[in-house]
Amino acid sequence: MTQAINRLLLNDHFKLGTFSANCSSGMAITKVPERWDNSWENNRKLVEMCDAAGLDFMLPIARWIGYGGETNFHFNVLETMTWAAGLLALSKRISVIATLHTAFNHPVVAAKQIATIDHIGKGRAGLNIVAGWNEPEYKAMGLSLPDDHETRYGYGQEWYDIVHKLWSEAGAFDWDGRYFHLKGVHSDPKPWAGIPPIINAAGSEQGRAFAIRNANFLFTPAIDLDRSKKEIAELKDMAQQKGRDVDVLTFSYVVCRPTEKAARDYHEYYAKTHADWAAADNLIRLQFAHAQSFPHDLLKLIRDRMAAGHGGYPLVGTPEQVADKICMLHETGFGGTTLAFVNYTEEFPYFRDTVLPILEERGLRLPNVSP
Repeated sequence: MTQAINRLLLNDHFKLGTFSANCSSGMAITKVPERWDNSWENNRKLVEMCDAAGLDFMLPIARWIGYGGETNFHFNVLETMTWAAGLLALSKRISVIATLHTAFNHPVVAAKQIATIDHIGKGRAGLNIVAGWNEPEYKAMGLSLPDDHETRYGYGQEWYDIVHKLWSEAGAFDWDGRYFHLKGVHSDPKPWAGIPPIINAAGSEQGRAFAIRNANFLFTPAIDLDRSKKEIAELKDMAQQKGRDVDVLTFSYVVCRPTEKAARDYHEYYAKTHADWAAADNLIRLQFAHAQSFPHDLLKLIRDRMAAGHGGYPLVGTPEQVADKICMLHETGFGGTTLAFVNYTEEFPYFRDTVLPILEERGLRLPNVSP
């Protein structure tokens, strides 16, 4: 079979991708009229831009219930598996990831879906596994959110064990576990070129242990870079002790303008003056109640970052300043970061034309070669 290269599995550069383009308003909890419209047409334009520019991946958020406020942030969301299938069909090089909640998606169905989109992309699919934390979504599905992380990740581990077995073993098998009881199950075709890259966002002890056991990438916020540097070293050491190589990714939001004043003025305009604070505070409240993706001792300190970019690391300034901050993430030990813009298709071209060449000059990115 002719095989495309899954750029997530290359280790020769600092990885860059987009985040949450499938969701209304992207990552910015703002009321400004130019905020991201997550229409299929806009996502089509974005994947063509990112693919041509040599970005590595596109990562979606799976959401089922909005966060309220004036904008009802993330009330309009393109479902991630079908979104990924469409983008893989439209692109040539970029990896596209589907985000799945283990509680909402049966593992036998998920295994076949991921294998199918991996055939569409000839080896460019990926899977972001979510063990679950958002209680209103569980209620919407008629389910109860387990109070403890042990149960959530115990269920998630069995879920992924089934998926992995379906992908890697020939023939039918029975499964008699704690959460699943299957008879004569199999999944063909297998993924295009082996197990697709696995991503898991984790902050709790149980979540990070899950990521170390199963994922290629642990996805975590960058709030205090000194703290992150220590945590990354510890995580990589834990993975090596288990005989695994796990990279760490983070997420960022970008406000890049020709002058620092223009960037800071726009940041003030959309992320403070016109922030949807009710929605941002609802998100923070739910994170405190049910999730450990953000360290709770730091969560209150980043309310502004929540409105600006869902708590992501701020890349605000001139192209040179934005490149400097990406280099800081690299020096901290991150293997890559996602990017979000108030309006992806309007703002990405300036980032592409001004920041990417600087990163190439500094050796963080390889020169883009058109397919």
